[in-house]
Amino acid sequence: MSLFQFDWVDAFADRAFGGNGCAVVHGGAVLDEATATAFVRETSLVECTFTGPSDVADVRVRYFLASREIPFAGHPTIATVAAMRSRGMIAGARITLETGAGVIPVAFEGDRIVMTQIAPVFGAEVERSLVAQAIRLSPEDIVGQPQVVSTGLPFCITVLRDHAALRAARLNVEALRRVAESAGFAGSDMAEPFLVTLQGATEAGDTFSRLLLAPPSPAEDPFTGSATGAMAAYLWKHGLMTLDSFTAEQGHWMGRPGTATVTRMGPPEAMTGIRVAGQGFVLMRGEVDLPGGER
Repeated sequence: MSLFQFDWVDAFADRAFGGNGCAVVHGGAVLDEATATAFVRETSLVECTFTGPSDVADVRVRYFLASREIPFAGHPTIATVAAMRSRGMIAGARITLETGAGVIPVAFEGDRIVMTQIAPVFGAEVERSLVAQAIRLSPEDIVGQPQVVSTGLPFCITVLRDHAALRAARLNVEALRRVAESAGFAGSDMAEPFLVTLQGATEAGDTFSRLLLAPPSPAEDPFTGSATGAMAAYLWKHGLMTLDSFTAEQGHWMGRPGTATVTRMGPPEAMTGIRVAGQGFVLMRGEVDLPGGER
C-alpha cells in the first residue's frame, strides 16, 4: 500500500458542486488498471486521473473510467491542471500533458484553463433511426446525419431539434451497442451519442448538451470536455455554427451547470485543433492509501 496526494476538482465551474467532478491522484500513474478503476468506482465519479513523470511533456496523465483506461478526456484535463496549479506545481503560463491521444498543450488565460485538443477526425456516419433507438426518440427529433467525431476520444455527435427532445432522451443500452457496432467500435462503449441543441441552457449559451452513459458509469455525465470539442468540430464542418468561438453549456438540468468557451483553429474545412477553455474549482484534497503503488 502507498499513500498518494489527491485533489477533488469540479471542472468547467468556478464554484463548488458545478460542472463535472474529477479526483486527481498525484503520482498515481504507476498504479495498475484494476486499482485505478476500483478507485473510480469508489468515488462514484465518471473519470479520474493519475499523474506521473513524462519524457515527452511536462507531466504524464492517465485517464480512467470505472471500467477501463481511455486515451483522453476533457474535464479531467481541466481538473488535473487546476489541481496542479493550486498546489504550485506549474511554473509559468503553459504546460504540456502526455496523454494516450498525444501531447496536449494547455495555457492559462486569467482564471481560465485552455486546452488545445487535436485536429478533429471525422469517422463513420450512423443512421438516424439507429441513434434514435439508442436514445429512445423519433428519427424526426434528430437534425442532420449523426457522425462519429474525435478530438482525442470518439463520440457520435447528434444534433437534436429542441430542448424538449433533449430532455426526453433516455438511454437504451442494447441499442447503444448497435450504434457502437455501426460506428466501428463493436464490443465497446465508445462513440456514445453526444446530444446537442443549438440553444443554450441560459441566455449566455450557444449550445446545450447531454451525454447519457451505460453502467458501470453514472447514468449521465455533467460536463464532457472531449465531446464538446468533437461537437464543435461537427457543427463547424456542417455549417451549423457561424461563430468562430462560442459558449457551450451542459449539466444545468442535473443541478451541476458547466460552461466552456470553444474556439476553432483553422478554417472549417481544414481545422488544425479545437481550443476548449474552462475553470476548475478545487473542492477538497487529502491522501489516499492504494495497493499496487510501490514506487
